[in-house]
Amino acid sequence: MLLIPAIDLKDGRCVRLKQGDMDDVTVFSDDPAAMAARWLEQGARRLHLVDLNGAVAGKPKNEPAIRAIVEAVGDEIPVQLGGGIRDLDTIERYLDNGISYVIIGTAAVKNPGLLQDACTAFPGHIIVGLDAKDGKVATDGWSKLTGHDVVDLAKKFEDYGVEAVIYTDIGRDGMLSGVNIEATVRLARALRVPVYASGGVASIADVDALCAVESEGVEGAILGRALYEGRLDFREAQARADELGGTGPAGEPAGA
Repeated sequence: MLLIPAIDLKDGRCVRLKQGDMDDVTVFSDDPAAMAARWLEQGARRLHLVDLNGAVAGKPKNEPAIRAIVEAVGDEIPVQLGGGIRDLDTIERYLDNGISYVIIGTAAVKNPGLLQDACTAFPGHIIVGLDAKDGKVATDGWSKLTGHDVVDLAKKFEDYGVEAVIYTDIGRDGMLSGVNIEATVRLARALRVPVYASGGVASIADVDALCAVESEGVEGAILGRALYEGRLDFREAQARADELGGTGPAGEPAGA
């Protein structure tokens, strides 16, 4: 089970939101690159970056901070990035600048052709991010709820060739209320590609619960507020996940 620290960027700072509300912000660091180095030192095998301003604006807004993070970790671990990515040129620029995986969310829902073209142009580097509430997909920084069923849409995107799916339960993100295991497993069972859980991880008990369903295809989880508030020790959590499941080097699932 791969545990991935999240660095959410707003106005160049490392923050956390509650349920995606851009007005409900807690700032945890003015130096995102130093935060990235901290997670690397604690044994992180991958980092998850979100350009929050970009997600709302529909175009990159935190590129200086993103570049600094990539420079801070170098070639040591992969970095995945989402938020405001709406065209192939942006994807190519990020990949050329050291990002390993680009996460497409809103654009995948609104413009499936872009996702399909991205998977063709950059095979192995495209992850789709599906953010949902009550099983329905949300877009535009979670501000708009669509009528799309998350499982149906994920199966369609899997056929395009996405590397993995990140599933976020909006109602639990930043709330420390536990992972929506049932919904995450339902999605993982419907897909062949790995699913990464996001939203609500609050304790070692949540790590245990996720490890218990790793065999269903839930290969990792993104950790945020619990880490930043000290409720969960990353090194301890990853050691626990390795004990219960295990991952290979460089953030790849065991056996990959």
